[in-house]
Formats: sequence, structure tokens, C-alpha cells
Amino acid sequence: MNEISLYLVSYILLLSLGFIIFRYLVRRDYLSRGKLSPVITFLQALLFFVYGGFPYLYLENDWPAIYGPRFIHITGVLFIYLGLGVILYGMSRIGVLRSMGRGSPHLEQTGLYSRSRNPQAIACGLYVLGFLILWPSWYAAGWAVLFLPLIHLMVLSEEEHLRRIHGQDYLDYCEKVPRYLGPNSFCRNSLD
Repeated sequence: MNEISLYLVSYILLLSLGFIIFRYLVRRDYLSRGKLSPVITFLQALLFFVYGGFPYLYLENDWPAIYGPRFIHITGVLFIYLGLGVILYGMSRIGVLRSMGRGSPHLEQTGLYSRSRNPQAIACGLYVLGFLILWPSWYAAGWAVLFLPLIHLMVLSEEEHLRRIHGQDYLDYCEKVPRYLGPNSFCRNSLD
């Protein structure tokens, strides 16, 4: 199998696994248990671990050598550190267990969560973007783009769960705070 074929097969496999894990298994756990089981938490973490290792399929042999202007290096490193910083801050703010769908169902609406309903997802995106800036290629761009549907699938399942357990409070929160950034992104208007 050539490199492009391996890349495409891996890409489709990761996206398919993301759909199965987030839109089927995570949803099922949230519906039946009200939180994620250790097995589903592990599968979710494993998916992101495999996603994180995905670049090793296409990185050049001289990785981690960085070429290009110094400001590109600085920009990429800043995105990576900013992403990691926000991830760690968000986890410290709501707790590691709640970050992984296993803690108490308290609805955090202050700090970073008053600007975005998913600041850790945005931070992970900055982290991925930092790698794309430091090691640009079509493969890296595809890897960065793959992050978008994976994280969105996770967010959709979390939103359904939060809407179910917090009801109108969550809908009110959705009206005030965007899903990601910028203008408010949708949140269903009913509790279905």
C-alpha cells in the first residue's frame, strides 16, 4: 500500500471510529448511565491518542527539523503552548473527571466557559494548528481538518447530554454563549 493510500484509509478509519464512539457509544452511556463508563472513557481517549499519532504516518524523515522563517517557528510554538495552557486551565477549572464526562453534572458558565461552551475543544484546535504551522504539508493539513469533525461529533453528544440533565438552564446558556467562537452557534430550542 503506498503512502497516500495508507493515509486515506487511516483518515477514513479514524473518522468512522469517531462517529461510532461519539455518536453511538458515548450517547448510549450518557443515556443509560448519565456519565461515561470507564470503557467508553478509555475508547474516547484512545481515539484521540491514535489521532495524535496519526502524523507519524506522513512526517518527513528529518522530523522534528523545522524549516522556514523564525516568525513561523514562534507562531507555531505559541499556538501549541497557548492550546496546552488553555486545555490545562480548563481541566483545572472543571476537573479532570468532568472534562472526561465522568464527574458531577455541574454546568460551568464562568471564566473561559462564559466566552465559549467548548474552550478546551478550541484549545485543542490551536494545538493542532501549531503543528500544522511548524510542519506544513498537505498531509498535515488533512490531519488538522480531521480534527474538526472528530471534535464536533464529541461536542454534539456532550450537548445532548447537558441539555437533557440541565434542561432550560442549558438552553439559556446556549443563547448567551457560542458553541465555539464568534456569533452564537445553534443549540436546539427545545428539550426534545
